[in-house]
Amino acid sequence: MSAPRPTHRRPGDGWVECACGRRHWGLHGAAGLLLVRRDATGAATDVVLQHRAPWSDQGGTWGLPGGAREPQETAVDAALREAHEEAGVDPATVAVRGEHVLTHPDWSYTTVLAEALTPFEPAVTDAESLAVAWVPLAEVPDRPLLPAFADAWPTLLERMAA
Repeated sequence: MSAPRPTHRRPGDGWVECACGRRHWGLHGAAGLLLVRRDATGAATDVVLQHRAPWSDQGGTWGLPGGAREPQETAVDAALREAHEEAGVDPATVAVRGEHVLTHPDWSYTTVLAEALTPFEPAVTDAESLAVAWVPLAEVPDRPLLPAFADAWPTLLERMAA
């Protein structure tokens, strides 16, 4: 039996028919949290990834915890809220280090780059996730990734190392 679909609707939920020819989730854009864990030398070692529920857009793929932005919500606030809702990430344990924006004619997706300040284990906290986990950087490309995340991964990896 598959997990139930969430029943809540938020003001930012909905599809945008973009001039690029695709439709995108999030009436006000969307954001996700790329949360990195570092070793004692400061090198990035792992990131939190979400295995998306089959019923979701591009379900079954792995990507970042994230989703639609609310009206007037910043990308950082949206990414932190979504990561808390979907992966149990406590915003107080996260240091935001930057943003990477993918801009379309009628929509945008912001990847919020952050690092964990304290050790913790992410957890499935809603029906949008099959699993969430710390994934070693070298293993990220081995997973069936959300296509847009797969395209952005090399750039995001560089940004995390800088």
